[in-house]
Amino acid sequence: MSQNEGTRHDGAHERFEEELGAVLRGTGDGFAVDDRRELVAGGLQRGRRRLVRRRLAVTGGVLALAAVGLGGVYGGSLLGPGGPAETSSVAAPPQRGQGVGAAAPGEKPMGEATIPVKDLAAVLKANTPAGQWQFDNLDGQGQSVTGVYDDGHGKAGVSVGLYRAGGTGESGTDQVTCPDKAVVPYDRCADGRLPGGERFMAIQGYEYPDKREETKNWRAVLLTKDGILIDASEYNAAAEKGAAISRENPPFSLSQLKTLVTAEAWRPLAAQLPQLPQLPGRPGTGKDGLPAVPSAAAVQATLRSLLPKGVTVTSHGGDDGHGYVVVDDGEGPSLVGVDVQPTAGKHEGFAELFTGAGVVTLPDGTKVKSTQQPGEKGGEGVVWWSVDTMTPEGFRVIVSTFNSDAQYKAATRNEPALTMEQLKALALSPKWQKLPLK
Repeated sequence: MSQNEGTRHDGAHERFEEELGAVLRGTGDGFAVDDRRELVAGGLQRGRRRLVRRRLAVTGGVLALAAVGLGGVYGGSLLGPGGPAETSSVAAPPQRGQGVGAAAPGEKPMGEATIPVKDLAAVLKANTPAGQWQFDNLDGQGQSVTGVYDDGHGKAGVSVGLYRAGGTGESGTDQVTCPDKAVVPYDRCADGRLPGGERFMAIQGYEYPDKREETKNWRAVLLTKDGILIDASEYNAAAEKGAAISRENPPFSLSQLKTLVTAEAWRPLAAQLPQLPQLPGRPGTGKDGLPAVPSAAAVQATLRSLLPKGVTVTSHGGDDGHGYVVVDDGEGPSLVGVDVQPTAGKHEGFAELFTGAGVVTLPDGTKVKSTQQPGEKGGEGVVWWSVDTMTPEGFRVIVSTFNSDAQYKAATRNEPALTMEQLKALALSPKWQKLPLK
């Protein structure tokens, strides 16, 4: 990078810091700004917790999802029985039928949104700076709008979606929480509560976690008191994927993104969203009607207690049903994560995960699948080792490890700090089945 390029980069960094400070000063005292180089708590992009709990029964676990670049949590499909699908490194809202409130296996999907796209486009145009807009499907209906904006400095893709997070504003707090840098790389993120009590998150990140294309993705998300998510994304290219970089940065400042998502004109449109399905009361479910899992604290504590001697924990975090640690045995840091799914066997699609090479059945009927493969999130030289286990009763534990402290970073050592036998012992520990569920 040339000296001039470095000067421009530093100037942009300073302007972002100044603007971020101004946005936060205008939104109350509850904000936390995340610019730490170390890992932060969260494991997976936490805004997709509800979706992830439903989908994990037919996938390889949280770290498996993360390894292909979770799009927020948070658009596009995640992982299904057919395998991985790439998603953005900065979590994007779920698409219709896949988002928060989407039907679990065996359930009927919630109704489709019938908001006129032209109405969504009108609000988007009215609450952004003057410029030229191009929209597709203005005669259609849905709950999101995508357009191309041009202010004379390069075309930029922009989208806004409206989603129900739950019955109250507290139902979706994880979806306006800054993601974990162990999973999702980004430059800056801030989250907190607005003076009126609603929650807001602003994040500056990238479309691809390995930055193989320099597509930037800047987002702002508002969670209203009645559980509506207003989610805006912008790019420095004419489209989210597959378009050449057209400008240095996305067009709208953080203040302008905040103005966009907090516009009152979204409220009557959001009121037209279909209601979420009612899920409570089923066996094996938690208070939110989703599969019950152990608490984040219980999973993390158990994971640390089962680590082999000779490794030092340098960072840790997680979420309900998931925990991770970064360990170092003197040869470099290594990420280790575990997912605990007590009700996995009650869902369709799990059986095919335990077929083929690398699968053994223990005397008690527990199936064990061991896998060693290259990392899938762009880190140079990264390898991904995992052991996936399921008891005859359907209690599933997946343990994964990498030879890096974050999957999108280059390898820090030749192999992960834990051997395959140590992963197997960790996954098969009876301690997991003794954890209380929530």
